[in-house]
Amino acid sequence: MSLIRPGIYRHFKGKEYRVLYIARHSETLEDMVVYQALYGEMGIWVRPASMWDEMVQRDGQTFRRFEYIGE
Repeated sequence: MSLIRPGIYRHFKGKEYRVLYIARHSETLEDMVVYQALYGEMGIWVRPASMWDEMVQRDGQTFRRFEYIGE
């Protein structure tokens, strides 16, 4: 897994999000990404770090689910 650090990321579908923290699940100890949408209601979300960092396929192309774009 690559380093997931606080900052702004672009989802492979185009919307932007800010990673706020890396947290640990209290039962499984799995790393979780706490992030905020930078559009709409600006909701706060949690996603497993392994899913944040995975590669996805769409229309025959492979993308990183979230790409770091800066502070």
